[in-house]
Amino acid sequence: MIQEAIASLAQGRHLSVEQASAVMRHMMTGEATHAQMAAFLTALHIKGESIDEITGFARTMRELATPIRVSRRPVVDTCGTGGDHSGTFNISTAAAFVTAGAGVAVAKHGNRSATSRCGSADVLEALGVNIAAPPECVAHCIEEIGIGFLFARSLHGAMKHVAPVRAELGIRTVFNLLGPLTNPAGAEAQMVGLYDAGRLESIAQVLLQLGSRHVFVVAGKDGLDELTLSGPSLVAEGRDGHVTCYELDPARFGMHHADKAVLKGSDAAENAMILRMVLEGERGPRRDVVILNTAPAIVAGQAADTLEEGILRAEESIDSGAALNKLEQLIRLTHDS
Repeated sequence: MIQEAIASLAQGRHLSVEQASAVMRHMMTGEATHAQMAAFLTALHIKGESIDEITGFARTMRELATPIRVSRRPVVDTCGTGGDHSGTFNISTAAAFVTAGAGVAVAKHGNRSATSRCGSADVLEALGVNIAAPPECVAHCIEEIGIGFLFARSLHGAMKHVAPVRAELGIRTVFNLLGPLTNPAGAEAQMVGLYDAGRLESIAQVLLQLGSRHVFVVAGKDGLDELTLSGPSLVAEGRDGHVTCYELDPARFGMHHADKAVLKGSDAAENAMILRMVLEGERGPRRDVVILNTAPAIVAGQAADTLEEGILRAEESIDSGAALNKLEQLIRLTHDS
């Protein structure tokens, strides 16, 4: 199976959804050798991943993940790819709490840092959240308080077969794209920050193929893997089976432009402090960038019809104390399990 796939990739041929899905299963069940996985991932990287290939990989990863079963719908995820090497504080994690504070159920998928000093799991742990809470507790959190943290390392156990190969290769592979595409709660609405602006439309197409209802896939024109404050960002919005691409400038919402350097974070302790300050109502560019990145999640989660309305709902979530309350509730509930 995987040997034929390697030969196809080496000749520049794309795999079908079914072929890609089968190869991913071969790798994630331990049937492929490290040499075969390394050859496959390298050949795929050189050829470039197609929409069908990414869809097939994500479909199998979803099937092999430990499921988080929730009845609340819609469920939103704000997980991004990371990998922009910008060193910002955890914007999408802060946005998850603001989204939940606006009344949208959030299944925040995330992991420890791979390319920065602090991933979503790291900052949540520093804030006091029990990131190792069992799946039943995570589901209960989403049902009860409207937000739960889905720790990728715990819920994607089959990744143990691939992890050593990724570490030894030391190059970006398709797995750098798959995190936001493999939410174990089956989030059908997403706000995805991407490190590669050239892939926005294709990733939005993948999410629609996987069954997503409404998604925003974004990248700042300054290289930030979020909606940025420094100027326009690029957006691929997927809805009703179609993807629309456009630019979005924070000035549209009355926000002042700010260099991405003012959004710098540091280690988990400092990023936790910044995140809490934003949720407590600190004014300035850090608040603005969180609100800007929350608005699409609120729209995707059907709690607002327009981005302008999403901005207002995000501001209300912070100013009313609702977003901070979601953090405090998550800390308590994950330790009660």
